[in-house]
Amino acid sequence: MSDTVWWKSGTVYQIYPRSFQDSDGNGVGDLRGIASRLDYLAWLGVDAIWISPFYTSPMADFGYDVSDYCGVDPLFGTLEDFDALVAEAHRRKLRVILDFVPNHTSIEHAWFTESRASRQNPKRDWYIWRDAAPDGGPPNNWLSNFGGAAWTRDEATGQYYYHAFLREQPDLNWRNPEVRAAMHDVLRFWLARGVDGFRVDVIWHLIKDEGFRDNPLNPAFVPDLPEINRFEQVYSCDRPEVFDVVAGMRGVLREFGERVLIGEIYLPIERLVAYYGEDLAGADLPFNFQLLSTPWQADSVAALIEEYEAALPEGGWPNWVLGNHDRPRIVDRVGEAQARVAAMLLLTLRGTPTLYYGDEIGLGNVQIPVDRMQDPWEHNEPGHGRDPERTPMQWEDAPHAGFSTTEPWLPLSADCARRNVDEMRDSSGSILTLHRRLLHLRRNHAALSIGSYSTVSSPEELAQDLLIYERIEGSEIVRVVLNFGEGERRHALPDGPDWKVLLSSRPGRSGAVETGEFPIAANEGLILAPLPAD
Repeated sequence: MSDTVWWKSGTVYQIYPRSFQDSDGNGVGDLRGIASRLDYLAWLGVDAIWISPFYTSPMADFGYDVSDYCGVDPLFGTLEDFDALVAEAHRRKLRVILDFVPNHTSIEHAWFTESRASRQNPKRDWYIWRDAAPDGGPPNNWLSNFGGAAWTRDEATGQYYYHAFLREQPDLNWRNPEVRAAMHDVLRFWLARGVDGFRVDVIWHLIKDEGFRDNPLNPAFVPDLPEINRFEQVYSCDRPEVFDVVAGMRGVLREFGERVLIGEIYLPIERLVAYYGEDLAGADLPFNFQLLSTPWQADSVAALIEEYEAALPEGGWPNWVLGNHDRPRIVDRVGEAQARVAAMLLLTLRGTPTLYYGDEIGLGNVQIPVDRMQDPWEHNEPGHGRDPERTPMQWEDAPHAGFSTTEPWLPLSADCARRNVDEMRDSSGSILTLHRRLLHLRRNHAALSIGSYSTVSSPEELAQDLLIYERIEGSEIVRVVLNFGEGERRHALPDGPDWKVLLSSRPGRSGAVETGEFPIAANEGLILAPLPAD
């Protein structure tokens, strides 16, 4: 694998900095806290850390409203803390990926302060300003992703500005070449400090329809969905001109060698893969979130994998995600038993996996009392908040689970005394141990990290909840058998050599030798390799 680009063979670990480790006792995680846990991440076996925003911000959306792209918010530390973190990560052979938020700034950013000063200000066109509709209302029917209209009237200048999210997050005008140049310089600022790549926030939003046409009604809308789903977002995002913007970012990264560009894209597969760009000049990894919404059934997951693999452009490298800071925890979606199967799926599919902090200890959504809810989306549209999946990492059976010396900004899980790293790291049967063994198998078996993928399940096996596939690299073959069901199933190995169980999701079975037809327990995953012929 020495000739393979690092982001193809590696695993990315997402850190939500507010919730990973608090180093100064204020109940909020920070950069020094992350640095203090790098040995854990190296022990776990991940290859890169992606850190959600820590830039200077008034925190209307917890850092996704940036007021200085080249600064560190004092809540998280200093630029010197960041430089030390990068140096310590690189010393442990861990790459560092930053969250880049180019679609919108904070309303307190100096650029927006100038832009709203007058209609004649040189930075007026750095944001999206429009006259009112004939009735005096918003310019069109576009909605905010956090509920309500996506337009706010500025009384001083008499125009509306567009914000795809909170009114405190005005959208930049990426059709303006001055905006592109300024944001490219932001990328260069961090790349020069040693950053290994970027995850680009809402990359499919960056260009809007030039004519600002109304979005059409969504015939599939039902009232329990977030309000944004009332219309199909065909004019407010995913416009054809966006690919030129993505290619421009990719060009900046290539100035600094082999850096990775990851794009956040919540789109169907046929649109998602377009973000690889013409001749693969777009995002290296357009984030594939399909597992977040696909029914958790063997046949559905198998069909998804086949569809995605078939849609990839020639040379495009796949990637997979099971959780992040915006979506409910995998344990809550599939249950504790199947969360182990999910880990085996994520870390054995072809492509780059992204692991969300806390998933390796089976952390679920934490119930948040009403008086402790923080997410602005929850306040705008109750029931859609993201606090439950953003709670602090749980390190030990100690006050505040070792995350902080004081009450954390969000509550811990009720079972934090046993669901923590210290309790699980030496337990052979823990989900943490399973993740570590999976990650080390990926590193030690080229078939699992860069090998080809082929489905082996028969239609009958898929109907019985068994997903079976092989990863092959050169002469190495690895077979993965996943039981999505609640009952025991059987699988027949091909004639020939016996197969060794490299890893089971259930303790005690790893190392066993299987031949012919053999049982797979309920909620079990197995990784097998053929033994050499005598």
